[in-house]
Amino acid sequence: MELGLGAPTSPPPWRRHLFFRALVIFLCLWVTSEANEQHAELPPRGWNSYDSFSWTVDEIAYLQNAKILAEKLLPHGYQYAVIDYLWYRRYVDGAYTDSYGFDNIDEWGRPFPDLQRFPSSKGDKGFSQIASKVHEMGLKFGIHLMKGISTQAVNANTPILDIETGKPYVENGRQWAARDIGLTHKTCAWMPHGFMSVNTDIGAGRAFLRSLYRQYADWGVDFVKVDCIFGTDYSPEEVITISQLLRELDRPIVLSISPGTEVTVPLAENISEHVNMYRITGDDWDNWKDVSSHFTVSSAFAAANKIGATGLRGKSWPDLDMLPFGWLTDPGVNQGPHRLCNLTFEEQKAQMTLWSMAKSPLMYGGDLRHLDNSTFSIITNPTLLKINHYSKNNMEFHYVYGETTSNTGHSGHLSSRYPLNLTRKHDSMAMGLTSCTSDQANGWFVFPQDGKSDHICRNYETENGKNTSFCLGKTKPLLASDDAIMENEEDQTRFHLAVADVNDSCLDASASRRRTASEIKLLMFSRCKWHAKQMWELNDKGNLVSSYSRLCATVESSKEAVGITGYRAWIATGSKGEIYLAFFNLDSTSRKITTRISDLEKVLGTAFVRKHSCSCSDVWSGRNLGLLKEEISAAVNPHGCVVFELMC
Repeated sequence: MELGLGAPTSPPPWRRHLFFRALVIFLCLWVTSEANEQHAELPPRGWNSYDSFSWTVDEIAYLQNAKILAEKLLPHGYQYAVIDYLWYRRYVDGAYTDSYGFDNIDEWGRPFPDLQRFPSSKGDKGFSQIASKVHEMGLKFGIHLMKGISTQAVNANTPILDIETGKPYVENGRQWAARDIGLTHKTCAWMPHGFMSVNTDIGAGRAFLRSLYRQYADWGVDFVKVDCIFGTDYSPEEVITISQLLRELDRPIVLSISPGTEVTVPLAENISEHVNMYRITGDDWDNWKDVSSHFTVSSAFAAANKIGATGLRGKSWPDLDMLPFGWLTDPGVNQGPHRLCNLTFEEQKAQMTLWSMAKSPLMYGGDLRHLDNSTFSIITNPTLLKINHYSKNNMEFHYVYGETTSNTGHSGHLSSRYPLNLTRKHDSMAMGLTSCTSDQANGWFVFPQDGKSDHICRNYETENGKNTSFCLGKTKPLLASDDAIMENEEDQTRFHLAVADVNDSCLDASASRRRTASEIKLLMFSRCKWHAKQMWELNDKGNLVSSYSRLCATVESSKEAVGITGYRAWIATGSKGEIYLAFFNLDSTSRKITTRISDLEKVLGTAFVRKHSCSCSDVWSGRNLGLLKEEISAAVNPHGCVVFELMC
C-alpha cells in the first residue's frame, strides 16, 4: 500500500478551543507562580544610598553604584540597589529633612522623582527607566517610602485615583480627596511637615495606597522600605493594609519597614508575618556605641524565634540596619559622601559578625565607587556570608567566661572565670513603649490629690530590689493657635502627662527627630500641644495608652547602657554538622574569653557535639587551630571578635 501526504487540515473547533483554554490556564498559573514567589527565603542583601548620600543621591551616582554592586557584590548575594528617602524632594536651598513645599507630587498626590536629580523620570516615566537599567545589570530595584500621604498633598487636597476606572475615586455618591483620608493628628513624629498616616478604615484611604503601590509595581520596583511606620511610630493598620495590597500585585515586591526609634519583641508579634524585613533599632551609624547597642535587642529577637519566621509571601527577618562602612556622609546632612568610616577594622569585623550570626539583612551603606580592599574582604567573607544565609539555631550563647588580658592569640586553658557581665553607668528609671498585650504594660493607676490635679502612677522595682513609684501630673490639654484640634467624644478621655514644677512640659510618645541606635530610648518631654503623640488614656486594665501609636507605656529600672561593656558570645550550626561560635569583646581593653566543649553540648545536644573534642579553625584569619579538648579560648582585641568554625 502506498501512503501519501495530503494537504494539511485545521484541527476541529473543539480541539482548538481546548488548546487555547490550556494555554490560558498555563499562563495564569505561570503569572500566579511568579506573583506567589517565596519572598526573602534568605535574609536580603544589597546596597542602600542613605549612609553615603543622605537624601541627595542623584541618577548618575546611583547608577554608578549599581554598576559596581553588580560587578563586585552581586556574586556574593548582594542584589538589591535601593534609593533611600526623599527622592521626590527638590535639592535646592531651604530643602531639608522636615522642610515643606519642596516635594514633587503628581495630580493624584503621589510622590514623583525630582526631575533635576533623576532626569530619566521626565515624561511621566517615574523610575521605570532606572529600574530597567538595574534589571539589565541582574539586580533588583528598591526605593524608600514614608508612611501614608504627604502633608503637601493633603493641603492641596488632591483627588484620589481609582485604578479601576482611571478617574477620581467615588464612593457613596461623592468624590474623595486627600483631606478626607489624611490623619492630621498622626503626622510622622520626626518629619511632621512631610507625611501623615492614612485612614485605612475607609475605602478612599485604601484606594490611595492601592494607587501608590500599583504605580511602584508599574515602574518595576522590587523592594520597598517604608519608614516612620513601626517602633514608637507604630501604624499597624497601615502596615497590614500595605501587605494586603502587595499580595494583590502580579509583581512580587519585598516589604521592609523601619521604626521611629526602638522596637520590642511584643511589638513585632502581630507585624512580622505581614512583612519581610523589620528594623528593630534606631539608625545605626559608624560609632561603637551604636554597634554595641545591638547585642541585647538581637538576642531578644533570636530567643523569641523571630529569625526567619513567617512573613509576607515567605519569611521575615529582624533587621539590625545597614553596614556603615567605607566612604560615608553624616546623618541628617544635605550632602553626599565626604569621609571615611569611623569604626576601626576590628569594630567593623565585629559588626559584620553579629549581623551574620543574627541573620540580619545585609545592606551595605558606603559609596561603592570608593570600595577599598579591606572593606570588601569584610563584607564578602565567605564563611560569614554562609552563616548569614544558611545557618540554623542562631542564638546568644551564655556559657562563656572572661578575664582581662594584655596578651593576644589563642589558648587552651583558663586561669580564672567571671560570669557574663554588663556594666551600667547608672541605676535609674526608664520609660518605654510596648504592645498593650504585654504584662509590662499593666499596673498604672490614678493617685488622687486633694485640691490638686490627679497623678497617673506606676510602681516598679529598682535594681537594688526596692519598690518605688513613678508619677506624672494628669492635665487637660493646652491648646495653641497653631495646633490641630481634635473634636470628638473620644478626646474627652484623653489627657496630658506633665512634669511637676516644669512649665509647659508634656510627655511625648515618639521622638521628634530620627534617633540613633545607641541613644537612650526614653520617652521625651516637650512643649505641650494638642497632638496625638502627647495624648494618653488610662483604661480599665491599668494600661496607659498612647493616642498616637496605641502602644502602652512601661516603667522599669533603667538597663540602658550608656556604654555596654563585658563580653558576649553567639552560636549557630551549619548543614554539615558545623558549629559556629563567635566571641565578642565589648571592652576597650583586651579580654580572654573561654567556653567548655561540654557547654556546647548543653545547648546543641549530641547531634552536633558527639565527643569532648573539636577540630577548629579561625574564620577571620583562616588559621587551622587543630584539635581542641575540653575548652575553647581566645584573647579578643578591644571591640573585636573571634569566630570559630568547629567540627565536634
